[in-house]
Amino acid sequence: MLQIAAIREHKDDFVKALKKRNIDAAPLFEKAIAMDEKRRSLQTQLDETLAKSNLLSKEIGNLFKSGQAEEANNLKAQTGELKEKSKDLSEQLNNAVEGLQSVLYLIPNIPQESVPAGNSDEDNEVVSQHGTIPTLVGNAQPHWELAKKYDIIDFELGNKITGAGFPVYKRKGARLQRALINYFLDKNTAAGYEEMQVPHLVNEESGYGTGQLPDKEGQMYHVGIDDLYLIPTAEVPITNLYRGDLLEQKDLPIAMTGYTPCFRREAGSYGAHVRGLNRLHQFDKVEILRIEHPDQSDSALDAMVVHVKGILEELELPYRILRLCGGDLGFTSTLTYDFEVYSTAQEKWLEVSSVSNFKTFQANRLKLRYRNGDNGTELAHTLNGSALALPRILASILENFQEEDHINIPKVLIPYCGFDRID
Repeated sequence: MLQIAAIREHKDDFVKALKKRNIDAAPLFEKAIAMDEKRRSLQTQLDETLAKSNLLSKEIGNLFKSGQAEEANNLKAQTGELKEKSKDLSEQLNNAVEGLQSVLYLIPNIPQESVPAGNSDEDNEVVSQHGTIPTLVGNAQPHWELAKKYDIIDFELGNKITGAGFPVYKRKGARLQRALINYFLDKNTAAGYEEMQVPHLVNEESGYGTGQLPDKEGQMYHVGIDDLYLIPTAEVPITNLYRGDLLEQKDLPIAMTGYTPCFRREAGSYGAHVRGLNRLHQFDKVEILRIEHPDQSDSALDAMVVHVKGILEELELPYRILRLCGGDLGFTSTLTYDFEVYSTAQEKWLEVSSVSNFKTFQANRLKLRYRNGDNGTELAHTLNGSALALPRILASILENFQEEDHINIPKVLIPYCGFDRID
């Protein structure tokens, strides 16, 4: 969420920057400023009314002390009127604050200058590409066929017990899934990320804190009777661990990692591009998150990108890095790098990670601050990234490491799996 003071000061610059997202934000900014004017006016009226009421109460007390009861009682009628007025002003002020907040919640983050203009993922900028795309045997199959051939993932059984988009992992498929989770967590903790195990349900305030609400409300599973949401990513509960906190500067940076299942109602259209593990309603993901001093968040983002690169290179998967354009940039992000691995059997790139800097956008919603050297307080910067999302990593391993009669396991995973092939 943008700060209203920043909107007032940089409105024209923000309007221009948000055009990269193909958004005309001027009406929203003008509405926010008008509502803030109303809020400020009501706050001034309330402060003046309360001050007048306090002065009157002191005067009444003095009159009673001096034996002027009649004059004191006459003034008491005025205090009653002032109390009613202050009550009415308080209600109006609360409504104005909530109204301003609801408008600010609709405004996305400001893209950084390096974010390219564009309308969709087709306009994302390829930053770099790494690894050699393997040459597969002539009868190479996509992962959903391999899953059936080796009986390691059952999509029909998942559909039976829940519905489409909820696969069942079996035998070596389940063990490979678990191996990837443990490997990712070990890599992250070795890099200094503290492992956290968090709830898989969050309250509404947590959803607003990291920006999934109201922007992604239609994509989140809502448990209405308890007013809780199944998490779309570990980013939500882990970042919210610090909601409302005032940190000491010496405590920064804070680096965390966690594994969770993720739940998303989005299913997209039907067809080959969403078959198998390509797009699911429930999937596993290991996340890395950082809370940073504002001066360090840019370098922290670069370090996170390098960290994810290292994991993909150990997995021996060909990958490329994209800088997302304005039209594909997430609502809360100011700059995002996507990682895609190449699926040779499908002949397409599959997104496996997004690494993003949110700067103060989430911290303002979370009221997450740190104490600076002047004993003042400032908003911290937050960042997060996937390290990594499992479904498409698993799909790429199955497809890229397939041989005619078996699937090899990447060397780095063999100690975690306890086997070197699926046959």
